[in-house]
Parts: sequence; C-alpha cells; structure tokens
Amino acid sequence: MQGWTMRRALLLLLLACGSDSTVEASLAPAAPGVDASTPPRDAGNGAGDKPKEDAAPPPPPDPETRFLAIGDTGKGTAGQQAVADAMAAKCKVDRCDFAVMLGDNLYESGASSPDDPQFQTKFEAVYAALPIDFYVVLGNHDYGGNGSGAELGKGKNEVDYTSRSRKWKMPAAHYHFTKSDIEFFALDTNLQMFGVDSAQKTDVDGWIAASKANWKIALGHHPYKSNGPHGNAGSYDGLSGIPIVSGSGVKSFLEGHVCGKVDLYLAGHDHSMQWLNETCMGTPLAVSGAAAEFTTLGTKNATAFQAAVRGFMYITVKKKQLVAELIDESGTTLHRETLNK
Repeated sequence: MQGWTMRRALLLLLLACGSDSTVEASLAPAAPGVDASTPPRDAGNGAGDKPKEDAAPPPPPDPETRFLAIGDTGKGTAGQQAVADAMAAKCKVDRCDFAVMLGDNLYESGASSPDDPQFQTKFEAVYAALPIDFYVVLGNHDYGGNGSGAELGKGKNEVDYTSRSRKWKMPAAHYHFTKSDIEFFALDTNLQMFGVDSAQKTDVDGWIAASKANWKIALGHHPYKSNGPHGNAGSYDGLSGIPIVSGSGVKSFLEGHVCGKVDLYLAGHDHSMQWLNETCMGTPLAVSGAAAEFTTLGTKNATAFQAAVRGFMYITVKKKQLVAELIDESGTTLHRETLNK
C-alpha cells in the first residue's frame, strides 16, 4: 500500500508539471506476480538467442548373430546327446539364433525315405531342447553305401524331409541363405567327389558374385585341410590319383569357386575340433565334426588349436568381428578364435 501511495504522489507531481498520459500508463501498478522492472521476453528465440540443441542419440548397438556349427551328428548315441545337452545349456545362457549341420546327418547309410524313423531318433529327439532352425548340408554317409556316398539318389530323401520338420532346413542339395549381415553358401561336397557338380559350380559362382553381405561363410562336409584320419582334399585317407577316393574334386571345386572369395569355410568329416593356421587362398579353415564321437589327430597341418574330443562350435558375428568358441561336451570352452574385418 505504501508503494502505491508513493506512485500516486509522483503521478500527481508529474501531471502538475504537464506530463502526458503515456507517463501515467508506464507507472500503472504491475499485475500480480510480474516484475514490472523487467521487460517481457518474446516466446520465440530473440536476436542472439542460441537454439536449443538436443543431445546426439547414442549409436545403435552392434548387432550380433550367434549360431552353432556341428558335424557328423547322426549316431543317435549317448555321446551325441551329451553334446546336444551342452549346446542347449550354452544357448540358454548366451542365446543361439540357429545352427548349421555339416553333413553325415544319418549314419551309416542315410535315409531310406523322407519318412525314415531315423529323422526322429537321430535328430528331432536329440535336439528337442533346441527350438531353433538347423541348416543342413549332405555328407558321404547321407548318400548311402555305408559311407561310400555312391547312392546318389539318396540325398534327396533328406532334402524332402524339410517339408516334414519345423527345424530341419535343406531346400536343395546345395543352396544359400542370409542371416542378418551374413550369407551362407551350403555346398554338396559329396557330389563334388563324384564330379557331378556342374550346376553347383554355376550357382555358387553366381551367388558369391552377387552377394552384398558383409560376411560370407561356406559350409561343406569334406574339409580342405585336416589333421584327422581322412586328411587333406586331394589325398584323403593317404590316397592320391583316385579322384573319388582322394577328394580331388573337392579340392578343385574349393580352389576354383570358394577359396579367397569367402571369409570362412566350415567342414566336418573328421571327428574332431580343429582351427587351422593354414588357409585356402586366404580363406580360414575350421573343422567341427565331433558332435557324436571323436577320432585321432595328427600334425600334418599347422593348427591354432585341435582336440580329439566331442564338442561343437559357437560362433558370434558382429559387423567387424567373428569369434568362434570351440566347446567340449562338458560345456568347457577349449579355444577362442577371432577374425576381424
């Protein structure tokens, strides 16, 4: 009240001195809660105001693809089940997106038909605790003849089983598929052994040439190099000069159509876990053929790691890095190998 009285006295004094009405307006009492001594600010950005900058969003996390690699599975034995249980335990802790199976899926002579009960006893029942897709390639045992691979019509039974299973995936004897930023090329190395691979050569050349994937991985049954009893392509089982037995067809196919064009070649055939130091024209080589049993190892080829144990590979792929864990049937990681882009 005292402040208003002083304002009124000052106003009367100014009026007496002939001041105009604008002065009166400037000295009107301020609205409650507003400081009359401070001019109101424009709601927008005034001259010299800096626009408010939002904090930069954090970069998206590097996506990871995680999968299992197993070979020579189809025994239906306690050993195969022990490896399957270790796989399920690993996936429960660390996640698995899918699995790849590297041939010899049904011992000893493949499937008699797409309805062969072996699919239930040696695949579905064993991997019941793994609700993921299994992408499958064919091995020599899948083509019959007690492993000779000479019954070339038998492989189609396993291809046709795809329509009867929720998790078995093999749309053709050779095919390709993409997961995230990885393209996989599933080979039929048994037909390469017999030289029945002209269509496969054309298809694989086209698929690899057209691929835009950051990572390219080839899957096959027969290895390019191995310290197991079967040995290296071109001299399998210590033999050379006999194309079917020695694997010279596998050697020439890989060297002409795969090696140097993909980032990794995964194979089975020998029942062991191996990561080779030697490459195929720059393509790293690994063997994961111990998902049911194991055999002996030699020292012909330099390896980063090898073990005659039952087990599997667990592979994690990011944009610029691939990490492979070689894990035994107890769930122990025996070795890690890293590939960087």
